[in-house]
Amino acid sequence: MSDQKINPKIVESIGYLGTLLSCVTFVPQVYLSWKSHSVGDLSLLMVLIVNFSCVVWLTYAYLIKSGPVLIANTIVLILSLMLLYFKLTF
Repeated sequence: MSDQKINPKIVESIGYLGTLLSCVTFVPQVYLSWKSHSVGDLSLLMVLIVNFSCVVWLTYAYLIKSGPVLIANTIVLILSLMLLYFKLTF
């Protein structure tokens, strides 16, 4: 690797792009579950793991003061909590 510094704005932009992509992955499942009121094929264990993972990532993001990680995991936590709610009520 060269000794050149990477522009911090590029690094931050990559982080926010990752944030967008991480959040978008859950939107179709949340929408489909809400629209169809069907979550039979959705794994409860997976949803619980995603929720716990988000809490761990949020703690990490807070400790290192990372905006992109904080935003991504806040949104994914909200979406995965919605899936958990759907799973428990539908």
